[in-house]
Parts: sequence; structure tokens; C-alpha cells
Amino acid sequence: MTGFPRYAIYFAAGSDSALSRFGAELLGYDAYTGDELPFPHDALHVAPDWRDITADPRKYGFHATLKAPMALAPGRTEAELAAACAAFAGTPRPIPTIRPIVDSISGFIAVIPAEPLDALQGLAADCVRAFDSFRAALTAEDRARRKPDKLSEQQRDHLDRWGYPYVMEEFRFHMTLTGRLDAARRGPILEMLRRRFAALGLDALEIDRLALFKQDDAKARFRIIGEWALTR
Repeated sequence: MTGFPRYAIYFAAGSDSALSRFGAELLGYDAYTGDELPFPHDALHVAPDWRDITADPRKYGFHATLKAPMALAPGRTEAELAAACAAFAGTPRPIPTIRPIVDSISGFIAVIPAEPLDALQGLAADCVRAFDSFRAALTAEDRARRKPDKLSEQQRDHLDRWGYPYVMEEFRFHMTLTGRLDAARRGPILEMLRRRFAALGLDALEIDRLALFKQDDAKARFRIIGEWALTR
């Protein structure tokens, strides 16, 4: 069984940002405060079952994954992980800047980059490597849960090496807004989300910070317990 608590290193846009408010309102949950939020009326109008549609991403809070959820390896502590986040953020690096759009990815809807960006792929790969010593090894049950028979050979290799299949060249930056939707449902929901996103006027997004998320137990949602600006 997966150990708890679990930690993840994500990008979150900042507690006072319009993008964070956009995501929190749609998910009905603010990972910065732990507050439940009412769903927007236009979301409920397009999809009366909006709570169900957003159930999976709500557990994690609005974010983009840089280092996937993990239990801590034996002998590692939360304080050490936080210190490692601070040290990573303190190392000067180029700050990736994307042109964000709302689109479908693997059947769900998310905020994604309009174009691939090498600097963003590099940042994600650096995070995977830098924090891997904190990760408890996968159990057989953890590995089976990932359905390795349905992964590519490369994805299985990443799962066994890094504990998560969608890293390195398999990484795709995304800030999830819904669970998977069939094509018939996806169209009207995508239109509504694009309309709401356009109202933000967000033409460029700097991936300029790390957030440390924590999940206390299997029934708990992830909460942000630390955040660090990347050093330019």
C-alpha cells in the first residue's frame, strides 16, 4: 500500500494570481487555503454534474506536475525536502515562459503550452532528478496500479527508474481542469472553459516557482505547504 503522507512538487501560479483563482473556482477547491469553493454558474449550466467531472483533479488542487506524488524514503523528512526545494529554487536558471491555452490532452481538459518549450522540459527533468532521492521505492502494488502492460516500453522504464511513467521526453506540462470526457461531452465544456480563460487576458505565463504539496492520508486532498520563487 502506498505510504502516507505523500508529497509532490508542482507548479502553482501563486495564491494571488488570476490563474490560480481561475483553477480553484473551477475545481471547487483552493490548495493554498484548503477551502471549498462554490462552482461557477456557467460550469454548472453546461454540465450539471460538474462536481463529478472535476472530482479527480480536485484531489490534487490546481497545478502542473514537476515531481509526481511520492511517499518519503526511509530516513528522509519533510523539513529536508523543503530545504531541498529552497536549494533547487535558489540555483539560477532560465525561467520558462509559455503561451498558455486551454485544450484537450489525453481526453481531459487542461491549461497547456501552445508550443513545446525546451526550457520547460529541462526544468521538469531537473526536478525529477533532483528530488528522486526523497522518493520511497515503488511497491509491487504501486507499480501494478500504473497498469504497466498498457504503457510503452519507455514509459515502463521511466516508471521503474523514476517512479512515474510520464517524465523526461514523456513529460507534457498541463494544469488539469477536468477528468476524462468522451468526445460528445468535451466540445461544449471546452468552449465554456476557453471563454472563461480568455477573460483572464493571460498571453504569457512564467513557470517561475515551485510549490510543495502534501497529502496527509488517502482521503485527504493535497495542500500547499511551501512555495519558492525560482532564481533567474
